[in-house]
Order: sequence, then structure tokens, then C-alpha cells
Amino acid sequence: MQRGIELAQQKHFDAAVAEFTKAIEANPKDARGYANRGTAYRQGARTAIAAGDQEGASTRYQSALADFSKYVELAPKDASAYVERAATEIELKQYDAAVTDLSKALELKPDNINANKFRGFAELGLSQWDKAVADFTAVIQKKPDDLQNYDRRALAYRGSKNYDAAIADYTFLLSKNPNDVEALTKRGYTYSLALQYEKAIPDYEAALKINPQDNDTFQRLQYAQSMMAKRNASPPPAASPSPTPTPEKPGLISLINPLYIGIGIVALIIIAVIVRLLTRGKAEETSNIIR
Repeated sequence: MQRGIELAQQKHFDAAVAEFTKAIEANPKDARGYANRGTAYRQGARTAIAAGDQEGASTRYQSALADFSKYVELAPKDASAYVERAATEIELKQYDAAVTDLSKALELKPDNINANKFRGFAELGLSQWDKAVADFTAVIQKKPDDLQNYDRRALAYRGSKNYDAAIADYTFLLSKNPNDVEALTKRGYTYSLALQYEKAIPDYEAALKINPQDNDTFQRLQYAQSMMAKRNASPPPAASPSPTPTPEKPGLISLINPLYIGIGIVALIIIAVIVRLLTRGKAEETSNIIR
């Protein structure tokens, strides 16, 4: 077992796995062998990822999960078994499973700082912002010198659009290290999200002084500057009201009411009937005259 630990410390992870396998074969009921081999597999997976060997990384991660599951089986009351399996699940983005394991770990050991911290990571992955804030706050209360927790809590605050709280955490980090480029760019980005471009610009400029090759920060600076320019631009002149056209005088025809036209037509018809009757009477008086 000790030889495996030494090899792992020297970053010879595959060799360490071989040593831990020997220990497991000698004592298959010893949970420590599975815990150590699972850790060596996980570290070997990270090394494989760095080397671009995705297939090798996947194989090692699955082996790590199997060993940590065996660790849980052999030591179900050991909170560390659940924490180790959850840490591996987080790296595989299996956040729901990780939250379940970490909640179990906290049930077994409520003061387990790593369980709170890792559960916060998993909750970030699930966009459970308020829960993540609660977990990272719990860790900060127990371990205020671990600055990573302020950074992660700021991310959770930002996710829930509590920009002021996120800015406060980034400002705290900068009080510890004014040249923290990551904190400067993150605070600048948070200021931009809060539409406080005038505060975002100095943060981006300070970050670029430290790392002038950061193209992402340069583009964000340009965006903030363009938004400030739009905000400060004078408003366009008010449009002149369009003249109201003078209404045309109605023509003679348009003044004739259709009712009057109807009345006139009726009158003409009556006159025609009367004339016809008068004319017919005279014809009857002269019809008997012999010519």
C-alpha cells in the first residue's frame, strides 16, 4: 500500500494503480485499497485529458467510480467515501448523482467542509444558484481563508442576478490581491451585466495592463466603451410636426343632398302622371267628331 502512495505522489499513476491492485488482492475487504486506487485512477484520468487522450481518461474515470462505489459498499458510514465518489461524478458532470452523495455525506458528518464545497460545485452545474450560495457561504464561515469559495459564490450570485453581492465578493478577492486578473475581468463583466459600464471599463483596462494579450477582455472593453458612447450621445432632435393640409372646399355637386335628388325625381313623376291624365281627357271629347 505504501509503495502505491509513493508512486502516486511522484505522479506515476498507472504504476500506483498496479500497487494498489496488489494490496486489494491481498485484502479485498480493506476499503482503503479501493479508496487509494480510485484516487490514482482519477488522477490518471486528469493526466490523460491533459494529454488529449479522451478515451483513456474515460476508461480511468469509470474505473475510479467503480472503486469508490466499492469503498461506499465496504464503509457505508464513512462520509469520505461519498465525497470521493461525488468528486469523480462532478468531473464527469453527473451533478445530480453528486448532490445525492454529498447530501448523504453531510447527513453522516454535518461539519464536512469538502462535502459542502463540492455540493456547491454540483449545484452550480445544475444552475441551482441559491443552493450553491448557501453551501459556499457555509464553507466560508468555517474556512474564511479559502478564497476559491468567494469566487464560486460570486458566480452563484451572478447566476441569480444578484450583481451587487457578486461584485462584493470579487472586490473582497481584489482586496487580497489587486493584481488578480481573473477577479478584475469577472468583476468587470458583472458590472457590464448590471449596465454599470463606467465601472466595468476601469476593471478591463487594469486587467489588460497586466495581461495585454487577453483578447476576450479587450473585446469586452470595446463593448463596454461602445455602450457608454451610446449612452452619452446627445438625443436626436425632435421631429417637426407635419403641416395639417387645408381642407378643400366642397364642389357644387357634393353639396346636393341625395335626399333632395330623390324628392325631385318623385315630383317629376307626379307631374308626368297629371299631364298624361289631362291629355287623355281631351282626346275622349274629340274622338266622336266626323271629319
